[in-house]
Amino acid sequence: MTHISRNAASTSFALPIASAVHHLVAAVINWNDARVTRKALSRLTDRELNDIGLVRGDIDDVASF
Repeated sequence: MTHISRNAASTSFALPIASAVHHLVAAVINWNDARVTRKALSRLTDRELNDIGLVRGDIDDVASF
């Protein structure tokens, strides 16, 4: 029984760690997606931005979603 209890305890400890790692990875992925979006939109001319209904000042707002 000790072996089973030890595994259950380590499992209950591992789940919060796995969840934290998952959230960290998701945050990094979201940050990178926003960075790539900002970079792509920043490369467009003002006319191209206007064609898609944006102005240069909108780039940070659009990339933050």
